[in-house]
Amino acid sequence: MGKRVAVVLAGCGVYDGSEIHESSAVLVHLSREGAQAEVYAPDVDQMHVVDHVKGQPTQEKRNVLVESARIARGNIKDLAKLDVKGLDALIIPGGFGVAKNLSTWATQGKNCTISKEVEDVLKAFHAAKKPIGLCCISPVLAAKIFPGCELTVGHDTECEKWPYAKTAETMKELGCKHVNKHVTEVHVDVKNKLVTTSAFMCNAPIHEIYDGIGKMVKEVVRLA
Repeated sequence: MGKRVAVVLAGCGVYDGSEIHESSAVLVHLSREGAQAEVYAPDVDQMHVVDHVKGQPTQEKRNVLVESARIARGNIKDLAKLDVKGLDALIIPGGFGVAKNLSTWATQGKNCTISKEVEDVLKAFHAAKKPIGLCCISPVLAAKIFPGCELTVGHDTECEKWPYAKTAETMKELGCKHVNKHVTEVHVDVKNKLVTTSAFMCNAPIHEIYDGIGKMVKEVVRLA
C-alpha cells in the first residue's frame, strides 16, 4: 500500500493562491513515487483576487477551497476534516496564497499570524513525527511555528536569480537556520522531519523547479 500524503492548497494561481506548476509537480512526483495524494484546502475567502494578466487586485471575491478544487480536478476535502492519523506525510506547495490565505505573511512578514486550521495541521504532523514537505514561500509557515528549525528558500543574497532572498533573512530573525541550496536541491531537517526546496523563489527554468520539487517529494515519501 502506497503512502498517503496530504497536499494542502491555498487557491489557484501564483499571485493569490497556490502556484499551479508547483502543485502539479507535487502531484506528479507523488504518483511517480507510488504515493496517494489527498488534497485539502481551507473553506475560507481569499484575502483578495488578483488579475493575473495585469498583476492587480480586483473587486471579485473567491473561495480558497472552491479555487483549489480546480487543481485537484474536484477531488478535494475541507482542511477542517483532515485527520493526521490516517495520513503519512504533509506537503504544502508555494504561491502567494500561502502568504495571503494560509497566513498573513504577505502583509505582516515575521509578525504574521497563521490560520488556526493550518497551524493545527502542521503541529499535528510534527507531533506525530510525520514528515512535512514545503517549497517556495511555504517554509515560512514552519519558520513561524517551529523555532530553531532548519529550512531553505534558496539563497539569502538578493540578485537577479534570487529576487526573494530577503525572505531567508526574515526567517533567520525568527530564530531558524537558513541553509543556502540551489533550485534543484533540498534541505532535510532530520530532527524536525522538514524537507524544503526553493522552487519559484529562484528565477530558474521550469524544469529545474520541477526537478527540485521531485527531490523534495522523494525525501518526504522516504521519511514517511
